[in-house]
Amino acid sequence: MSVSVLSPSRLLGDISRILQLASLLILLLLLIKVAQFYLHRQWLLKVLQEFPCPPSHWLFGHNQEYPQDQELQRIRKWVETFPSACPHWLWGSKARVQLYDPDYIKVILGRSDPKSHSTYRFLPPFIGYGLLLLNGQTWFQHRRMLTPAFHYDVLKPYVEFMADSVRVMLDKWEELIGQDSPLEVFQHVSLMTLDTIMKCAFSHQGSIQLDRDSQSYIQAIMDMNDLVFFRVRNAFYQNDIIYSLTTAGRWSHRACQLAHQHTDRVIQQRKAHLQEQGELEKVRKKRHLDFLDIVLLAKMENGNSLSDKDLRAEVDTFMFAGHDTTASGISWILYALATHPKHQQRCREEIQGLLGDGDSITWHHLDQMPYTTMCIKEALRLYPPVPGISRDLVTPITFPDGRSLPKGISVVLSIYGLHHNPKVWPNPEVFDPSRFAPGSAQHSHAFLPFSGGARNCIGKQFAMNELKVAVALTLLRFELLPDPTRIPIPTPRIVLKSENGIHLHLRRLPNPFLEVKVRNEIHWVKTSSGQGQAPPEGLRESPAPWLFSSGAAFFHSLVLSPPSSLKTTASLNLSLCLSHLFSFYKDPCGYIKLIHIIKDDVTTSRSISYISRVHCDMYSPAITGFMNKDMDNMETHCSS
Repeated sequence: MSVSVLSPSRLLGDISRILQLASLLILLLLLIKVAQFYLHRQWLLKVLQEFPCPPSHWLFGHNQEYPQDQELQRIRKWVETFPSACPHWLWGSKARVQLYDPDYIKVILGRSDPKSHSTYRFLPPFIGYGLLLLNGQTWFQHRRMLTPAFHYDVLKPYVEFMADSVRVMLDKWEELIGQDSPLEVFQHVSLMTLDTIMKCAFSHQGSIQLDRDSQSYIQAIMDMNDLVFFRVRNAFYQNDIIYSLTTAGRWSHRACQLAHQHTDRVIQQRKAHLQEQGELEKVRKKRHLDFLDIVLLAKMENGNSLSDKDLRAEVDTFMFAGHDTTASGISWILYALATHPKHQQRCREEIQGLLGDGDSITWHHLDQMPYTTMCIKEALRLYPPVPGISRDLVTPITFPDGRSLPKGISVVLSIYGLHHNPKVWPNPEVFDPSRFAPGSAQHSHAFLPFSGGARNCIGKQFAMNELKVAVALTLLRFELLPDPTRIPIPTPRIVLKSENGIHLHLRRLPNPFLEVKVRNEIHWVKTSSGQGQAPPEGLRESPAPWLFSSGAAFFHSLVLSPPSSLKTTASLNLSLCLSHLFSFYKDPCGYIKLIHIIKDDVTTSRSISYISRVHCDMYSPAITGFMNKDMDNMETHCSS
């Protein structure tokens, strides 16, 4: 019996031949890739020759001339230099044609080209294949299924939810502006819009603006905005396996997990609620369902319900799109108004004339603020929430000026470039709300903050309502001032962000309508309350109707045992009016101002201080110490 043993030299020879073969295969693959790179680049150069652009590097494209943090500056420069469209080379074999002419964009939006695969393929791990990313017949079925969620009758009661969420945010701002420092508003607005979409579309009860888990979701959304943007523009991040091994890839995976945990929790909570006795039947009997109930109860054309994967994709999509785009819009609108105080004041006067004390805003008010709407639209023109959208051409296209593109080219509809195109909007960098005055002539596709065509934003009316509610209630409570030391730097992500945040100074405003109502109420107290006469009709809706409020028992207890300095019923009544008014105002300086309005009717400053301290203990303990100061110090503080 013999044993054959490989000699070391023979083993080394075999390994050497394997390595040589592997090297040849690798070299062959590299040569094939180089050939593909060269041939595709030559094809692009040929088909794009009708569209001039700045010189680009054969490998790095336009990235060397225009860094990624200067993308919006590059778009504005190209819009002025190259008419209608301009190729943008991401790297040597990757180019997209940017369109910013309304006639060009109209042609694209009138077609049914799918979303650009090279751009949007990085979003499914984040939001799945929902309405935003679907194409073809599946998209059409989902669009038809979800359209009833945005019917006018469904949207009307949402205005109250929107107003509640805005008030929670404004109350938080009042607590944060005690110190003379600017406030970064974008994150606060993001939480508010998330709170709104949770209440309106997902049947959530209560406010989530102080919920730490919600703040984690907001941070995950912000992270994904950055990660997707930079991945699209990095040639080395195109492969999923390679990307998953990078720090950015692991960061992206973690952000997706956080976002999915939030939406899974929302779905499970609603499912559990519907399983309670009788709840499902109540929902089925409703004439109009909200978004989440529609997708939970939906039946597709084949009779099947949405799969769990499709269900979460739609929830992820609307959770993201329903709050992040409106947060961007509201934040930039507030900044635009802060930097244009005359327009801000004119909007405020219009809203005051419409809402009075601002305590309530309804669906019917939203169409009665024309100048505010003009300012909102002009801010959306300057700062479109979605800077651009992409399409892959599935058939050749010829544009109105005769230039054409073949099948397979990616085009970017640059909403930002369109809105800053001087041929479409003269002096495009100037904030001029009169562009949107009633009767002003515009190209049908000159203003597209919510896209256009068949695939326009399904929630555009919902978003516009939320913008109006947020702007109206904010302007009634605060004067907005910019922070000159931190001017926002717009930067394109999935939605338009600011590289350094949006910082504003907020100044609490008194309410002039309240002063008028207080004068009338005090006059009624002095002349009629002791005679048992009912107040005039207008006073029944006054913000300070102490006699009819739920706090009447408290006031009557003071009448039974008043402080010794209060000797007359009139003085007591006046002090009580002021006291209740302070609880509405929550503003010591505004309180002092109103005291001066009627100072001749008050017995002593000591009586005012007494009532103020008692009432502060009930309504605002945080400022009791301030109100304990004597009147002279209070007046000195407020006058300064």
